[in-house]
Order: sequence, then C-alpha cells, then structure tokens
Amino acid sequence: MDRRLPALADQLLLIERELRALDLWAAQPPSVEALASVEPFCVDTLALEEWLQWIFLPRMKQIIEAGADLPHASGIREMAEVTYAGEGARFLPLLLALGEFDRLIAREG
Repeated sequence: MDRRLPALADQLLLIERELRALDLWAAQPPSVEALASVEPFCVDTLALEEWLQWIFLPRMKQIIEAGADLPHASGIREMAEVTYAGEGARFLPLLLALGEFDRLIAREG
C-alpha cells in the first residue's frame, strides 16, 4: 500500500471543506455534456470549482479506495492560482490545500 494514501484522503476532505467554506460547492451537478469534456480541467465547459467537485474529487476518491496507481504529477494549484488570481487572500486556504495535494502526489509512495 502506498504510504501517501491516508494523507491524500485527508487532503481531499480539506479541499472539499475549503470549497464549501468559499461557497463554491454546488448542490446540482453540471450537465452530462459539460462533464464529458476532453479538455484538461474541462476548461471549455466547467468552472474550476465545478471540475474539482464533480470530476477531480470523485476520481481521486475512487483511485484511493481501489488502491489504484496514483498520478505521478499534479499541477492543480497552478491552475487555481491563475483562475482565482483576482480573488485575494480568502482563496489562500484552498490554494494551500491544492498545493499540498500536488506535493503529496509528486512524492514517491
């Protein structure tokens, strides 16, 4: 078992908590068509917070629960920094949580 799994699971919960704290957590999913985008981060159909909630978090939870191979790299914080550049300090906890996820993924398990 990859030793990073417990820390990654905790980090996913923290990312969800930060999205909720920022009032970026949606009650209803986007359309099936929007979720089917093949673009990175679904940039053509979803806001980043939608991608995090409806694609990234569920997919990572599935990988962790199945004990499947983890990605070897992640650049989600960089994407979030660009997306939320004008939002100020209130987004810092989310950026930190995403950065820690990136750091954990980059480490060898």
